[in-house]
Formats: sequence, C-alpha cells, structure tokens
Amino acid sequence: MDMQVAFELPPLDEEGYLIEPRDWNEAVAEELARQENITLNEDHWDAIRFMREFYEEHQVAADARFVIKHLTERLGPGSRNKLFELFPYGYVKQACKIAGMKRPRAWSTG
Repeated sequence: MDMQVAFELPPLDEEGYLIEPRDWNEAVAEELARQENITLNEDHWDAIRFMREFYEEHQVAADARFVIKHLTERLGPGSRNKLFELFPYGYVKQACKIAGMKRPRAWSTG
C-alpha cells in the first residue's frame, strides 16, 4: 500500500491561515487546498500567483476585485464569476488561505 508522507505545514492560526505569509510555498498551497477539497488547476495557480505578487509588492492581501479583474483580463469578460467558481466557499475562506495570506481581519469570511 502506498503511504503518503504527512506534509508538515508551517504554523497556522486557529482558523487555519498561515501566521507568517513568508512561510508559504507551492507545497503549502497544495496541502491547504487539499484540506479545502480543492484540486489546484492552472486557473487556481494563476489567481494564487497574482495574489502572491500583489502581496509581495504591497505587503497586504489583494482585494477580491483586483483578482477578479486579473482573471477577467486573462480569461475574458465571461469569467467575472471565475474566482467564485475556483474558490466556492469564498475568497477569504479559501483563496486567501491557500495563497498563504493572513486572515484579513476587516473582511468577512464570505
């Protein structure tokens, strides 16, 4: 039987978000996505990488509007809801968590 080696995540807060966004890497994203029952595809990675680049530049998580705009520019105007198809339980609850952001305290979890 093929036993998968347990992946040890960096420290998380009580809600499962990284305490330190610098601890993020793609293996962390894969594990956090697995815990959310999401299999990451090219579009997920595009959104996540955009979010990481925004964070690196601004030291704050991108507002969902910026990610929606990015995806719409790449995928076309029919993709306005793509972010919510990729992360059905919400931008903060899933996208921010998987992208290694701290939980944005001022935002709802929706």
